[in-house]
Amino acid sequence: MKLRFGYVSNALSLWDCSPAKTMTYARHQKLDEGERLEALRRVTKQNLEHTLRIIHYNIAHEIHLYRFSSSLVPLATHPDASWDFIKPFRDEFQKIGDLVKENRMRTSFHPNQFTLFTSDRAAITENSVRDMEYHYDMLKAMGLEQEGLINLHVGGAYGDKKASAERFFDNIQSLSPDVYSRMTLENDDKTYTAAETLQVCEKGDIPLMFDYHHYQANKNEGEEQLEDLLPRFFQTWKRVGLAPKIHISSPKTEKEYRSHADFADLEFIMPLLKMLKEFDVDADMMIEAKQKDLALFKLVGEIAGIRGVKRVDGGSVVW
Repeated sequence: MKLRFGYVSNALSLWDCSPAKTMTYARHQKLDEGERLEALRRVTKQNLEHTLRIIHYNIAHEIHLYRFSSSLVPLATHPDASWDFIKPFRDEFQKIGDLVKENRMRTSFHPNQFTLFTSDRAAITENSVRDMEYHYDMLKAMGLEQEGLINLHVGGAYGDKKASAERFFDNIQSLSPDVYSRMTLENDDKTYTAAETLQVCEKGDIPLMFDYHHYQANKNEGEEQLEDLLPRFFQTWKRVGLAPKIHISSPKTEKEYRSHADFADLEFIMPLLKMLKEFDVDADMMIEAKQKDLALFKLVGEIAGIRGVKRVDGGSVVW
């Protein structure tokens, strides 16, 4: 079994390299009309340059998984401030995509919690479609539209979880086939359990992005045992031809169980790793810890210390 590890957005080891510098709409409106576009381009250029630095850093450290920041382009989807962010940065996007492909790095996006398809309000669905298209347009500009993925949650329950899940399939028809084909769904920590999200994924032929921390926070005892869920989870990835992908993190404290800790606690994650070993299935593991790349190095080092595990590069082990 081979496990590869990645992290989210910002490499903390690099100085001043946030790829998510932003501009609020309020600040945008305070600028003179002639300054607004220049300001948006300036922030976007910096975010793309920082992303390129991070990709080089990942290559140097043999980290094969990376989640792009969803905030690369400020106000890209704001109805009163949206702008053409592809044309002026075509070269920058292409450089990022070329590096990703040349080094066989697996990349993704994760829109925020407001991008959902269970609402009965048409405006929310329209905004969600706009946000999904924004993420897809960036993948396409990078040349990654056939391999990059866009992950989101099923959405809210709105007082009737079953009806909301059914509405998801009605609303999702608003997506183009191309955008739909890049979508994955993740189980959340409060509303849709892993089993419930898996049902939606199986019905819609959508890969499940299994979140182990969310599973522990939101599981129904006796109804969704890990050993029963994992084979079905693996199966959802057959269509896209990629290794199953799992989000891992650990609770900040017992009281703040749903919040992510600075680092990923090996003891918390160990039951999952042992079960993956039993199934002998390769998997890609996205670490959602506050300390980003530092958490990755710490966890991979600890896992490599387990008897029978061998570290094969900076971000991968075999067991």
